[in-house]
Amino acid sequence: MRRVTQRPIAVEECPRRPGDPAVLVASSEKIKTELEWKPKFEKLDDIVASAWQWHQKRYAVDAK
Repeated sequence: MRRVTQRPIAVEECPRRPGDPAVLVASSEKIKTELEWKPKFEKLDDIVASAWQWHQKRYAVDAK
């Protein structure tokens, strides 16, 4: 997010809460195979950039 938006983002690291999973894993391979779906953006930076552009337009955020 920082790299794409060129803005500082404060982070506060905290211990896991009760019930939080130890690990999260995500993959789009099954939907790609079974439904022949292809994402518009595959790289994380491209996904973040697209979301950031939408956010700037939607909320008129200064892009600096």
